[in-house]
Amino acid sequence: MKKILILGGGTAGWMAANLFAKMLNRRSYAITLVESPQLGIIGVGEGSTPQLKKFFDILDIPESEWMPACHATYKNGISFVDWTEHTQHNRYFHPFPSPFDRATGSAFLYHSKLRSQGMDVPVCPDDFFLSAKLAQRKLSPKPKPNKPQIPLNYAYHFDSAKLGDFLSIKAKEAGVTHIEDELSSHKSAINYDEFGNICSLSMQSGNKYSADLFIDCTGFSSRLIQQSLKVPFHSFSDMLFNDAAVAIPTKSESTLPSETKAQALSNGWSWHIPLTNRTGNGYVYCSKYISAEEAELELLKSLGYESKVEYESANPNLPAIKHLRMKVGQVTKHWHKNVLALGLSQGFIEPLEATALHLVQETILQFIQLLGEPVDVLSNTVEDEKARELKDKFNDKIRKRFEGVRDYIVAHYKLNTRNDSQYWIDNRNNQQLSPQLEAVLESWYSARDINTVLNNYQMTSYYPAVSWFCLLAGYGAFPEIKTENKLPEHAMRQMQEYILNNTQHFEEHSVALASLSEHKPN
Repeated sequence: MKKILILGGGTAGWMAANLFAKMLNRRSYAITLVESPQLGIIGVGEGSTPQLKKFFDILDIPESEWMPACHATYKNGISFVDWTEHTQHNRYFHPFPSPFDRATGSAFLYHSKLRSQGMDVPVCPDDFFLSAKLAQRKLSPKPKPNKPQIPLNYAYHFDSAKLGDFLSIKAKEAGVTHIEDELSSHKSAINYDEFGNICSLSMQSGNKYSADLFIDCTGFSSRLIQQSLKVPFHSFSDMLFNDAAVAIPTKSESTLPSETKAQALSNGWSWHIPLTNRTGNGYVYCSKYISAEEAELELLKSLGYESKVEYESANPNLPAIKHLRMKVGQVTKHWHKNVLALGLSQGFIEPLEATALHLVQETILQFIQLLGEPVDVLSNTVEDEKARELKDKFNDKIRKRFEGVRDYIVAHYKLNTRNDSQYWIDNRNNQQLSPQLEAVLESWYSARDINTVLNNYQMTSYYPAVSWFCLLAGYGAFPEIKTENKLPEHAMRQMQEYILNNTQHFEEHSVALASLSEHKPN
């Protein structure tokens, strides 16, 4: 029996424990998670991509079981507000494309092509996608009873601490051994075999734990993959400037939105995430342009408070204001020797598109696939050629996924048209772009088909082409209108009526959430 030891809990550690317990043969693998009782959840985000639904589907856990326990709400997409200064509304909605959008999405792509050629046609993504209209009306992505079951992609908002607690309970029920202990601070806490693999960990309690595979979930400290095995960290700070955040919770809204709001501020952006028990707010910023105290005050004022004292008196029972530092980038090898890094220990890309759990989940699933190979990839002797090739392919795939997410997020900053601070000007003028992002932007501004570039660089496996079109069109990244020719207005009007008529099939957000509690399993 192979031993897998996960060092560190949190959402990443417990996601790994649950997926290993569900997808691996329990007669072949023994899974143990060791975490410090002193450390809590570090993550700054409380949102997900649609991949999280796949995670719970794999575990056979219904929404009615986990969502009420984690104060979760539905997420149709993200509204980006004030990232531009030149468009009519200075906002756009990034939807999760779904099968319903095939026809209207095609119309959006066609309009974008015409607009790039200088034709005056509607190109705001909000007008073409059902999920955008659901978010505008604070509707859920769940159809009403006895209404057509329209397939939509959607994500979630959740309390990250509660999610970690919930997943820990499910993992222990599935047979994962849970130990509360902390890695010793002594130099000899980590022990190696003759091949340079980690063979055991010495804990503060005096206990020693051995394993064939170690999962590093120790956060930004990255005790195993970076500190112990000396795997280098590749920083993205030359492309993504933000390195800090402040989180300030407020009371839950009376009518819950079904979207994340990402609003640009003077030196970064703020998130607004609706939960059933509170609203999560935060300011992601660059410490070179604004201090932590200034960022806190700016966020407080955007929330309607003139000072910290005023905020605390109005919100006495909410968690305290929290300041965080971020290390943006990734390790050069996510799997090295017999250590697999997950979560913050493997890397972090700021929470603009809520991709943190997506990257954790994808890393685990890709790794589990390799455990099904006929080659013993967990052999702690000298690797044979086939095992080394599989490991190299895995590392390359995860590295490219991080880079794909990074490029999409960098584009948000590169395309901004704000002039109110040096921060935004420097982001727009930043020339430290990857070759693939440069190729996408050059193709777009040259009115060529960016699909060719996206496919050549295999970028659509990270974000589909329609998401890139939503980003570029949402920012109004087009040349000046060159012709007064327009499409017939009745076609756009008919499409709008079609989308709005379909919103009537969906539950109000609060009603859909209430029904989850009614159908909660015993």
